[in-house]
Amino acid sequence: MASSGLATKTLALAFLAAAAGITFWAFQKSEGLQSQVSSVLTGSPTDNVMMLYIGAAVCAVLGVFLLFKN
Repeated sequence: MASSGLATKTLALAFLAAAAGITFWAFQKSEGLQSQVSSVLTGSPTDNVMMLYIGAAVCAVLGVFLLFKN
């Protein structure tokens, strides 16, 4: 079925695009005043930023897996 393969590739590209968008969003949030103050006081990024980065990594792994899946 050619349409199934096309749907899988489209879904893979959607996951990769989502990963890029979430990564950009996380980077923007990490530059915010609240995140910078928290980072200075605790030495680590806020939980919200970390969850966004983790979500982006999961989307990227899913996207790459689906893209190269037979």
